[in-house]
Amino acid sequence: MAKTILFGGLTSLHELFLKGAVEAFGYKAKFLPTPDNRSLAVGREFCNRGMCNPTYYTVGNLIKFLLEEKERGINPEDEYLFVTVGACGPCRFGMYETEYRHALKEAGFPNFKVAILNQSDLSSEGEFELTPKLIWHMVKAVWAADIIRDLGYQLRPYETAKGSVDSEIDSFSWKLYEALKRRAGVKEMLRLFKGFRSRLERLEFDYTRVKPVVSVIGEFWAHTTEGDGNYRLHRWLEEEGAEVRPEPIAGWIDYQLFIEEEKLKRDLKVKGFSVERVKKLLAVRAMAKTFRGLYNLFRSAFDNRPKELPSQRELAELAKPYFDYFVVGGEGHLEVAKHIYNVKKRKTHMVVSVKPFGCMPSTQSDGAQAKVLSDLPDSIFISVETSGDGEVNVKSRIQMKLFEAKRAAEREYEEALRKLSLPLGAVHRTFSENPELRKPFIRLKGNYAGTAARALYGNAKLVLPYAAVEPEAV
Repeated sequence: MAKTILFGGLTSLHELFLKGAVEAFGYKAKFLPTPDNRSLAVGREFCNRGMCNPTYYTVGNLIKFLLEEKERGINPEDEYLFVTVGACGPCRFGMYETEYRHALKEAGFPNFKVAILNQSDLSSEGEFELTPKLIWHMVKAVWAADIIRDLGYQLRPYETAKGSVDSEIDSFSWKLYEALKRRAGVKEMLRLFKGFRSRLERLEFDYTRVKPVVSVIGEFWAHTTEGDGNYRLHRWLEEEGAEVRPEPIAGWIDYQLFIEEEKLKRDLKVKGFSVERVKKLLAVRAMAKTFRGLYNLFRSAFDNRPKELPSQRELAELAKPYFDYFVVGGEGHLEVAKHIYNVKKRKTHMVVSVKPFGCMPSTQSDGAQAKVLSDLPDSIFISVETSGDGEVNVKSRIQMKLFEAKRAAEREYEEALRKLSLPLGAVHRTFSENPELRKPFIRLKGNYAGTAARALYGNAKLVLPYAAVEPEAV
């Protein structure tokens, strides 16, 4: 195919790796810049009224790029093909394809081609052919991006040399991109992960820094993007002193497969047995198991430090008293389930649910969250709506909750010190003087949300010699 594939809407890391994955199959590919507020303005100009913000940002981002190319003397209709994901259902997401085509016509590109990937049955429409081999290669790319992104957010808050983790990630990302472009298999990717880990092992970290762990959930695009669409929330939280837990895209795919399996099981119950339905059910189960297995294999290259994918069945059961998992659209029951999971499992100190202006499914989940909060009074939770403006107000609200989360992290660390009967001075001396405790993948243990508390609990025996000569009370 002569045209260059355009795609976007994820993080820059995911898009780079996906670029390599599709180029490996002979396509020319280019990812769009991260959508900004200018994209929002362009989207509002050419889209219909009443759309949700992800529509305006993503459609506007494409049109902005095409207009810029046209100013450079390039005919976008001859040069590019846009590939995006489509679906049906109660969410406005089902209207994206129509909205893209309408807005492109209004902007002066009536013949611009849009290819749709159906997320429900992993099929494609248009000039971009989604083959099983290409799907598998794209999955490897996305899972790798999830793992590396997660590692970055876990390690950066504790690096002693600011920017050192990002520097290593940037260098490694281009190596992995080139490998994906060569159709690297799982073994080669694991070898590259091993080399990347060795590079990280040369850096130094300070795990005595007590930081609140903040989970960012919400509407899929709003909690995934790292641009103006959510006020660059992830990096801002990090700058404010938090350790951020982003949601992996693998979790979203896992959710889609879970819902598909549940629908097939219900079809068998209601419509009766058929060989075709059983075959499809077994195929979906096999796919989910394979995808999970690959994700865990990639995690194992880094001592399983990247967070695991929660059981979709467990999430559905957690949400069941508040939100029926057959009420689909957007993230369905996941916003409620992730909140409960993070609190009950002590995975994070604080949960931020971010949703774009006009998101109907997220508005539904917010109604259920009121009941969740009454049942989990110790939860530090905040739901914020992004609209392209109001950034100061949103961040001010989050800062107030973040203060509570910081106090919770400090109390948790003090609790760990008391349980282990360790003086704070001995802890700091141990972690500063023992080179093994300044490495990235030290032992983390204990039923705590905070990394500092888990590092303390996992390495308490190494502190004891210092505690013997420094026995002052905590």
